[in-house]
Amino acid sequence: MHSFEVRGGKKLQGEIIPQGAKNEALQIISAVLLTSEEVTINNIPDIIDVNLLIELLGEMNVKINRTSRSSCTFKADDVNIDYLHSEAFKKKSGKLRGSVMFAGPMLARFKKAFIPKPGGDKIGRRRLDTHIIGFEKLGATYTYHDDGFFHLEGNKLKSTSLLLDEPSVTGTANIVMAASMASGVTTIYNAACEPYIQQLCRMINAMGGKINGISSNLLTIEGVDYLGGTTHTMLPDMIEVGSFIGLAAMTQSDITIKGAGINHLGIIPEKFQQLGIQMNFTGDDIHIPAQESYEIQTFLDGSVMTIYDHPWPGFTPDLLSIVLVTAIQAKGSILIHQKMFESRLFFVDKLIDMGARIVLCDPHRAVVIGLEREQMLRGITMSSPDIRAGVALLIAALSAEGKSIIQNIEQIDRGYQDIDGRLKLLGADIKRI
Repeated sequence: MHSFEVRGGKKLQGEIIPQGAKNEALQIISAVLLTSEEVTINNIPDIIDVNLLIELLGEMNVKINRTSRSSCTFKADDVNIDYLHSEAFKKKSGKLRGSVMFAGPMLARFKKAFIPKPGGDKIGRRRLDTHIIGFEKLGATYTYHDDGFFHLEGNKLKSTSLLLDEPSVTGTANIVMAASMASGVTTIYNAACEPYIQQLCRMINAMGGKINGISSNLLTIEGVDYLGGTTHTMLPDMIEVGSFIGLAAMTQSDITIKGAGINHLGIIPEKFQQLGIQMNFTGDDIHIPAQESYEIQTFLDGSVMTIYDHPWPGFTPDLLSIVLVTAIQAKGSILIHQKMFESRLFFVDKLIDMGARIVLCDPHRAVVIGLEREQMLRGITMSSPDIRAGVALLIAALSAEGKSIIQNIEQIDRGYQDIDGRLKLLGADIKRI
């Protein structure tokens, strides 16, 4: 188990390039199972979760050729379906919730799939109902066995009309992949419409699929008999972009985010502007100038600003931890309302130990009372509970006085590529121990 040793209080400066989008990668890489032809994917993030998913494909006999650190060619022309029901797959996939994304393409092409109990972050209940119900309505049957797997069979997937009970991103992606080769026309209403879902749909269309309504919450999918190869380039990671904006503000740094994918960020920049953070947009770059202070806006009636998560095009839950930590040194107060996961705010006790003024109201809500730079946070020893909270703690440590130790950084490595190396190039005093 490794840790980060961080000596904070330094102002950073320079340019940083966001990695490819982690959440897109898990869908796109799973989609290579839809075809026996070659699929080339570019801008792949070199992170634990994505590399683990690629390893799983390799163990399924998918041919993999890494042409560079960020590009890979896949050919799934000799897939070992039985591996998905093995103890080895169960053990390895248990570390990664993204492995559930194999089910859709496996059902579409091979007519059966196995879903192990999902792994990943310890951030609360993350159910599979949307996936299973969607597969059932497409004509698949499932049973849950004592071996810890959902067994799915779909000898003849057929079109259907779906109204999802929640706009689940992974659920939508899985159903889209299964429906892409089902007979007839399937409609999915209340579908997730995040940029990553849009990217998946465009990739399937490039493979010969027929999906309409892309970027809306009503998808129409005309099933096809065969999908071919393609080349796909992933978007910059919007969560990294938001993290770097928060980092710049908290550390009073002058940072330029190169190739930020501004057109795909939705309201993310606006939410950070509501914290009083200045940003300049030039082409596809975001420049955050060094700011001595930033003031949280209030609502028009003068009431305390509230920022909460909501399905796209609302604010992504993955950035609430970053907004919360960024508000610590702001002028003013803010209510953070994490609706979707009941354990994601439990890391605030570490921030309070560092000197932050935060009231944890309940598992879903926290009030941050800004310090206004009147005092610095102090370095402590802490542990990263999940990917996003880990980076929030890292931002706090980089802004704090003295030395901080962040343990369990494998959680951070699951979602952020060489984060310590890239921060060092900006002038951060951070080392892996």
